Amino acid sequence: MKKEEILAKVASGELPVEQASKLLDEVEQTRRPQLYCKVSPKGALSLYGLQRMPVTLYVEQWERLLAFSDELRKFIEEHQAELKRKDR
Repeated sequence: MKKEEILAKVASGELPVEQASKLLDEVEQTRRPQLYCKVSPKGALSLYGLQRMPVTLYVEQWERLLAFSDELRKFIEEHQAELKRKDR
């Protein structure tokens, strides 16, 4: 069942809000693919499931990015009001 169908059933009174909430959570879970990694033909690490195309970086780049994760989290926290979130 799609999100629109669930919402239409709630609006018409066919579906209780609690049940609709559970169904919407299930729809969200199925829409977000699991993250997984592969080694590219050139020996880089590709991360799939984040966006339509994989994010591919060499190991050194991933290590730099991971080492920067604390600063990145702090930056996101400090700039919450300016940042937009993509609805999924």
